[in-house]
Amino acid sequence: MNEVINSGALSFASLIVSVVVLLVGLVLWFFINRASSRTNEQIELLEALLDQQKRQTALLRRLCEANEPEKEAPVEQASVKGKDDEFIRLVAER
Repeated sequence: MNEVINSGALSFASLIVSVVVLLVGLVLWFFINRASSRTNEQIELLEALLDQQKRQTALLRRLCEANEPEKEAPVEQASVKGKDDEFIRLVAER
């Protein structure tokens, strides 16, 4: 008789442990999934911001080139200026 009661109690205990493990797993999955979706949203916003900054930089360059007065410089100064332009192009965009 004890064997029947003990085997029933063990199966009930294992059922309770399984349910608790399942609930803990679901809670962990919920928080991990939530954090992942927030990260994806932040990445999309940062990419949109980068796109806007690139467009703004291109527009500023066009405006500066349009407002720049034309200078007649000797050929020697143009070659020196070319070296300076190369250095400026190496500077990273913000």
